[in-house]
Amino acid sequence: MENLAIEKNATVEVKLNQIVISLGAKKFFVSYNSKLTNVKVKGEELEFSTVGKATKRKTATMRSIMAHVKNAFKGAANNFVKQLQVVYAHFPVSIEAKGKEVIIKNFLGEKLPRKAVIVGDDTKVEVKGQDITVTGSDKYSVGQTANNLTTATHIRKKDRRVFQDGIYPIIQ
Repeated sequence: MENLAIEKNATVEVKLNQIVISLGAKKFFVSYNSKLTNVKVKGEELEFSTVGKATKRKTATMRSIMAHVKNAFKGAANNFVKQLQVVYAHFPVSIEAKGKEVIIKNFLGEKLPRKAVIVGDDTKVEVKGQDITVTGSDKYSVGQTANNLTTATHIRKKDRRVFQDGIYPIIQ
């Protein structure tokens, strides 16, 4: 059994297989398997425990759910940020964010633009020259959007030592 303190100004509801975290206008949903883990709200804390005997699998599942809840609290307090950089050597690439997708034009001189999906409701993509910034309150949506940009510019059937064009994450 482990406890996790609830952030100030946050309301937490535990339903059958879901934890609903509300902080201001932001809402986060954390799903879990109720056959492996029990979650209860006790005062200003969330209480996590395993169902039945605490095996390695059940304990790992319980701690994973705790990590998801912690990430929801962090995202509600301040946004997660991923920095990416556009690299090209052969053709100048232009990138623009429109609605729920990012359009990558003139990548390797291709006529048709490549597209990457922006995941999540509050995830935003900003393009300034060669730098791309992905921000949002959901850690998983921000990471998936950054990965969608990287995989949209993946080059196949060419020598990667010569064709190094693409969108790459900046390691901080």
